[in-house]
Amino acid sequence: MPSLEQTCERGGGRELSAPRLRSDTPERAGLDPGELEHLVQEVHDLTTGERPWAAGLVVVAGRGPVIAVEEASGWAVRFASYDPETDAGVELPRKARVPMTAATPFDLASLTKLFTAVAAMQQIERGTLGIDARVGAYLPDFRAAARHGVTVRELLTHTSGLRPELPLYDCADDAERLELLRSEPPIGVPGTYTYSDVNLLLLQHVLERITGRGLDTLVHDGITRPLGMTATGFGPCPGAAATEYQRRPWAKADRGMLRGVVHDENAWALGGVAGHAGLFSTGRDLAVFCRTLLAGGSYGPARILGPDFVDLLLTPPGLGFAIDQPWFMGELAGRGAAGHTGFTGTSLVLDRATDTFLVLLSNAVHPRRRPPDSGPRAAAATRLARAVRPTSLAGP
Repeated sequence: MPSLEQTCERGGGRELSAPRLRSDTPERAGLDPGELEHLVQEVHDLTTGERPWAAGLVVVAGRGPVIAVEEASGWAVRFASYDPETDAGVELPRKARVPMTAATPFDLASLTKLFTAVAAMQQIERGTLGIDARVGAYLPDFRAAARHGVTVRELLTHTSGLRPELPLYDCADDAERLELLRSEPPIGVPGTYTYSDVNLLLLQHVLERITGRGLDTLVHDGITRPLGMTATGFGPCPGAAATEYQRRPWAKADRGMLRGVVHDENAWALGGVAGHAGLFSTGRDLAVFCRTLLAGGSYGPARILGPDFVDLLLTPPGLGFAIDQPWFMGELAGRGAAGHTGFTGTSLVLDRATDTFLVLLSNAVHPRRRPPDSGPRAAAATRLARAVRPTSLAGP
């Protein structure tokens, strides 16, 4: 199988051959083909027109071991820059654009948090990390978190009281960035939900301290390598879909058009490996990730978590995963569906009640970020929910 670098360099490479996932008809998956036809058409509609929802998009959907939809639409690279005077992207000549394919890698943005959460759960399963242990027990030098008694569970459930983000991108060097994290106290009421990238940055430091290994190594050795997810890893990833033309004032840094380097400014400032952002992946690889969790932590001969620990990960309110959120899960929400979204235009949902999964990857920030709109994500999930037939699922 190709390495991440090889896959990224040629914009995707060959599809992965996973032992438990296969492409087959909707009927073999126990899904209604008519609803999935609507899903595919609506995905294509999202990339058309003068101001599409996204320049390009990949959707992968299935049930049980069957991938019933794997579709690409639009462009991996469409724009050269963004013109603030016309509030429009500066389009590349058609021959210079890069078409989207099902194998195109994407900047996952906050879907990275799910991998950090699984890496943490692996340490909890091994007994090297306590779910209700205080962060200060592992990171005594992180003075503010230690002083306020922040726990590992609070980091995973976004109930630590830490603010949503810190301006690490404005720090002069790594030492200043580290000091900012060490001295940052909670500003909210502990136990109250406040979504925060800082939670996952602290969790990254906990994992790296107790294992003596970097997060990129933990994700590779503990998740992507055993699952055969060779197109998944931290960047750079030159063949990835382009993201944003970053310029102040709409962005937090002046970096120009981004492709193959992490979009998130804080993850960029941290060298591209961060607990909250930085991973690149493909739709097929994320389908493997979803299938593994739906199967209780195993995929083919590999086991990355035991079923009890998958239950702990996905039981409301969820550890790292969002649970039953209709705003992006549509009608899949309601019986324990789990997933997450990413700022660049990514999302995944897995529903254990129906054994279904939906991966939607886009470069919705290409050529520049807009106010978030998760309506298309919810609509796609609703199509999948309505496609579920009350029949036995296809066998392995």
